[in-house]
This record gives sequence, structure tokens and C-alpha cells, in this order.
Amino acid sequence: MSADYQLDGDVAVITLNNPPVNGLGYATRVGITSGLEKANADPAVKAIVITGAGKAFSGGADIREFGTPKALQEPNLNSVILTIENSAKPVVAAIHSVAMGGGLELALGCHYRVAAPGAQIALPEVKLGILPGAGGTQRLPRVLGVETALNMIVKGDPVPSEVLAGLPGQKLFDQMAASAESLVQEAVAFAGQAAAKQAAGEPLPLVRNLPCKHPQGDAYFQFARNMVKGMAKNFPAPARCVDAVEAATKQKFDAGMATERAIFIELMTTPESAALRHVFFAERAASKIPDVGDDVKPRTINKVAVIGAGTMGGGISMNFLNAGIPVTILETKQEALDRGLSTIRKNYEAQVKKGKLKQDKYEQRMALLTPTLTYQDIADADLVIEAVFEELGVKEQVFKQLDAVMKPGAILASNTSTLDVDKIAGFTQRPQDVVGMHFFSPANVMKLLEVVRGAKTAKDVLATVMQIAKKIKKTAVVSGVCDGFIGNRMIEQYSRQAGFLLEEGATPQQVDKAIEKFGFAMGPFRMGDLAGNDIGWAIRKRRYVEKPGMKYSKTADLLCELGRYGQKTGAGWYDYQPGKRDALPSKLVEDMIATHRQAQGISPRKISDEEIVQRLVYALVNEGARILEDGIASKASDIDMVYLTGYGFPLWRGGPMKYADQVGLFNVAESMKRFARNPLDDASFWQPAPLLAKLAAEGKSFG
Repeated sequence: MSADYQLDGDVAVITLNNPPVNGLGYATRVGITSGLEKANADPAVKAIVITGAGKAFSGGADIREFGTPKALQEPNLNSVILTIENSAKPVVAAIHSVAMGGGLELALGCHYRVAAPGAQIALPEVKLGILPGAGGTQRLPRVLGVETALNMIVKGDPVPSEVLAGLPGQKLFDQMAASAESLVQEAVAFAGQAAAKQAAGEPLPLVRNLPCKHPQGDAYFQFARNMVKGMAKNFPAPARCVDAVEAATKQKFDAGMATERAIFIELMTTPESAALRHVFFAERAASKIPDVGDDVKPRTINKVAVIGAGTMGGGISMNFLNAGIPVTILETKQEALDRGLSTIRKNYEAQVKKGKLKQDKYEQRMALLTPTLTYQDIADADLVIEAVFEELGVKEQVFKQLDAVMKPGAILASNTSTLDVDKIAGFTQRPQDVVGMHFFSPANVMKLLEVVRGAKTAKDVLATVMQIAKKIKKTAVVSGVCDGFIGNRMIEQYSRQAGFLLEEGATPQQVDKAIEKFGFAMGPFRMGDLAGNDIGWAIRKRRYVEKPGMKYSKTADLLCELGRYGQKTGAGWYDYQPGKRDALPSKLVEDMIATHRQAQGISPRKISDEEIVQRLVYALVNEGARILEDGIASKASDIDMVYLTGYGFPLWRGGPMKYADQVGLFNVAESMKRFARNPLDDASFWQPAPLLAKLAAEGKSFG
């Protein structure tokens, strides 16, 4: 049983013991109800304290049981809470560290609550596209007031216990303990006092019996709905949280509980909740590498070096400085070094100005940064990341230098976005220490880190990089070696389709609008203008030599020949006014596309938004399936994480592979066969990848 039972004088202490966060799995729930039964049956016991072992009171539902019969097996959480409420002896929750989701709902079911300072209190269910399902929407407004409770439920963010304890009229905590260390002792003493009050004839208080009203009633809830609608337009859960809390103010407690339950079941079946739960598990699964177990010991990283002080090098350095890790940044020329340092300073100063960073923190971070022009100064770094020009010859020079000067055991990483990491490793005498660390631009903002595993990359190097990624708050996804790795290999197919759509009759703004309406942060042409169209041009020039049979639309090349590289030149697929980023439709570009169509003998046709979305998204899916087949990604959810954290794929759709699962792989494959019949498209690309075809035929999903 994952709950311990012991006596402290005449008080029974039930300690949840289900590491890491005392999730309320089946065994823990049985442990609590058995402990309550035992304590109530023992005449020597006067009161009961429930607390959590280790680093949490309880983090809520046990995620390991999600989707299994155990999750619903009696006693479910509502039954446990009912058992607590019906206890003949006072039950005191002793809350420390973390009380979230079901953990907070459990505490709200107790007669009293004593909390340690610094405990994180939250109902985060909305982040999984659902709402609290064990009375959270009904009990929290009764102890904190409607507005505070609704804010917490709709946002899902943790609030420190001492902040909540300081709210006027709050009834969440009956007492604040002096510290986490003295919490149980103080809770036992409090339980003794509660038992004495009960013996004197005072009834046991229940949160369910507290009143729940808002003075403005309907007007307040209308205002709340409008606010939530604006903030969470693609997610149904926040608006339904408002409905559940409103029910707490208008219905009797048990009727409110029934409303909460009905909404919970309704939300569980929405595609948005399925997508968010998929993302929740995918993020955790991304850090697990099939053949790198917990027994692989990571290397120690105390010092980092970055080669190149350009946009990427500066952004990469900031990640480590933010985590308190010293960085030496190396450039070949003083001017470039000064420019890079100035950019880092400006970025931090902008954060200070906005109140996001304190002045002393900014100074601490800058103090960790050492500029240099010589390789000798980085020789003792534990990890070095190269962020120089994307050209194999340049990388070769850098890695030969690093091989010569870096200490044994140092990890040599390349920030390449497309080049062959095995070739780069071959420039050194230590290929086992070489790995790809592909940061996304801007590197100090974007969450994604593609970790590229070379043929000879050592397991402990991988374990180290995954650990350090966590430290610098990145979502790391492992990719095998291939051109473009996971993200850029797929985006190339997406961009090719965007080009074909222009040739067939669409405009850049129509394509962008359709995919942005689908939920992408930015369409392919606005994205090209932001990143620089010359980058794609350089890749295509390489492709024309390497893969002469590969079909591309020539429109992007014609655009680059006009010098329209995007925002940096003031003109790309769109026109830009000086100092502004607004993308304005360009008559010149429309004429250029029309002239090209004419030269190709293509008559433009009307293209629906639906076709645009399908061709762009299914291009990602088909290439994603090939990446899985090739073993470049170990699981479909890794591909989803890449697209959600690096390419602006809409979160509520769960990533391209999850979205394809939701549409149905049979339907996706049928659409691909239809696109293959289009003479202006690339028929060979639209042959469904063997894995996709197999899963579609078997009625399965990527999973």
C-alpha cells in the first residue's frame, strides 16, 4: 500500500507514500481509506492527520494510471473524499511543497487544513483540457471566494500557500505552520485541539456546507465568460470552468457536483483535451531515449563555451547564463565579439525595462560571461557549442581546432540545422564526444532543442545533453542523422507544397491566412520573410546538385533573384514599411507569379482553404511517417513535440501526427492519393509512406 499509518500519541498520521509526487493512484487511495477506517475503529485515536512523504503533499492523479481501469477503480477520489467527510473523528490535512489537482481536492475534503509556507497550491486540470473532477470547482470558491477560485481554476497556475493564507476572509487554511520541517508536529497539535473542540460538542466543519455567492451574480459570470472567450478561443475548457463555478453559486452542493462531473466527462471527450493530454505525455516521453537507461551516468557540466557571437551564438549563451552556468564566448574578430556582447546586453536590458528581470540578476548573468578571441581560453570547458556559418568547410576548421585544444571528455556540439553530424564528428579524433545541439531562433526564447545523435555519439553524452536541456528549460527531442533532421526535413516538404499552390492559382496571403486560421502561428510565406528567403534558396541550390530529380516551384528562386529576402531587405513575399513588421500584399510579387504561370502554361484555378491546409499539413505527416520508418525519430510523439515547440503548430491540435490520428489515417491516405493525381504536384511524394499505408489499412494510429 502506498500510504503509511502510524500513531503519534492519540493522533493517527496517514502519510501518502507514492513517489515522486504522491500521485493518488489506486493503491494510495486504498491506503487512505484503510487508514481512516483503522483510525475510526481504534478508541485510542482522537484525530487523524493526512500528509505526504518526500517532496509533495500530493501532485494529484497518478499519471501512470491515466487511461487504465485502475484510474476509475473504487475507491475513486470522490469516494475517498466522501470517506474523509464522513469520518467520525477530525481529519486535518498537513500540506507542504505541492498540493495540486486531486491533491488539493483531497485537502479540501478534510475538516481542517494546516499548511507550510512555500507550498505550491493549484488546480492545473485546465492545462489538460479538462476541469477539476473531484469537487475542485465546488469547494475552492467556498473557501477562497468566487473570483480568486475562478482565476486559479481558469489559469491553472500554482499560487504560494502564504499568498492564499493572507487573503481576507479565506477559509482554505486554518493555520500556517512555522516551516515545512515542523508541519506534521504542528498539525498533530492542531488535530488534538480539534478533537477537544469536538468533545466539547462542536460539530466537524465541512467545506461543502460553506456558503458560495457572488454579489454581482449573473453580471460577474457574463464578464468572466467574455474575458475567458478572448483569452482561450480555441480551448473549450476555460469557458466550461466558468460554468462549473457558476453552478457552485446557484445550485445546492450535490447538484453542483453533478454539474461538475457532467462537464468533466464532456471535456474528456473533446479533441482539444485529447491533444493536450497527448502533449503532456509526449513532453515527458521526449526525454526518454530507448537505449539510454537511468544507469547511464551523465558527465558534469560546470563550464560552457560557445563559438560564434552572432544571433545564434548570443542566444545560445543566454540560455546558460540564465541557468547560472559560466559561458566563454569566442569570436575571430574583436568587432564581431563586441557586437555580440552588445546584443546580449540589449536583450537583458529590454527585460529589465519591462520589469521581467531585476537589475542585480542582469548583472549576475553578465558577470558569468567571458569574451575571448583565442581557442586556448576555452580549453577547460566541459561543453562547447559551435554556432558558426552553416557551411561544412567552416565547421571542419572549427572542429579540428576544438579537437586540438579541448580537454579529454569535453562534449563537442554543433548547432547545425541541416548538415551531417557524422561528417562533422569525422573531423575529430573523438567522434564519441560529438553531438548535434540544434537550437531554434531566437535561441533564448524558443523551447525546442533538437539533439542529433551521431553514429558514434556516446550514450553518456546523450544523457548529459538531455539533462542540461532540462536545466536551461528546453524541450529536447532526439533525432538521428539525416538532411534537416526532424523539423527541417519535414518543413521542406511543407514549403514545396506552398510553392506548388502558388503556381496553381493561390496567392501568398491566401496560403498564409488559411494555415493561420487552422492555428499555425505564422504561414509559410510570412515565416520565409522572417527567417530570410535566402536561407531556403541556399538549401535549394544544394538540392539541385544533390537531387536533380526533386521537383520545386521556381517562384521562390525568382523572388530571391529580385533580392527580396524578406524583412531584412524590406521586401520578400510581402512589402514592408521601414521600421514596421506588417506584411503588406505585393503587386510586384503577384505579377511575378502570374508571369511565371504564363511561362509554364499553367491556367490558375480557384483553390479552397481546405485544400491548402490538407496539402501543407499532410505533407508534414507523410514525411513524418518516413522519418519514423528511417528510425530518425524513435516515436511519433517526438515529431509532435518538435512541431509544437519549434514551428508554431497549434497546441490544441496536438502536433501533426496526433492531428492525423484524429482525422483518421485512412482519410489522410485517401487525400494523399487524390493529391498524387494532380499533374502540377509531385506524384511520387504523395505515395503514402509505407508505415502510414500499413497503419491506415489496419485501422490503427501513430499512437
